[in-house]
Amino acid sequence: MKDEKQPFSGSRQRIDKWLFFARMVKSRSLAQLYVQNGSVRVNGERVVQPSYNLKVGDRIELSLERRDIILIVRAAGERRGPFEEAKLLYDDLTPPPSETKHLTPFEQAQRAPGSGRPTKRDRRAIDRLISDDD
Repeated sequence: MKDEKQPFSGSRQRIDKWLFFARMVKSRSLAQLYVQNGSVRVNGERVVQPSYNLKVGDRIELSLERRDIILIVRAAGERRGPFEEAKLLYDDLTPPPSETKHLTPFEQAQRAPGSGRPTKRDRRAIDRLISDDD
């Protein structure tokens, strides 16, 4: 009994384990929550059981808090290893994020004229208008 490790059959694997091994989620229990909440689709169909078995070639659509991920399963995982090892488990088909215009801090601080709180000059002009009407 030199090798206590069980032989690994790479044919099928539970989806919650695979998501954990592929480093898509931080824990297996979090992976189970995503699956149960319907945030995971396999080959276009929603999966609600964490015990669903994935196979090589399956397409996974995962809806996380901040982004949606599309993956193709290349292999089943044996352990949660480093990121470089986890990248070998899938092909990432996620489209790049849309281009957003990055504003400088100065541009962020600028307001359109007339928006926001009135300046002292604006308040005095308003007071003059109100007092003239009386």
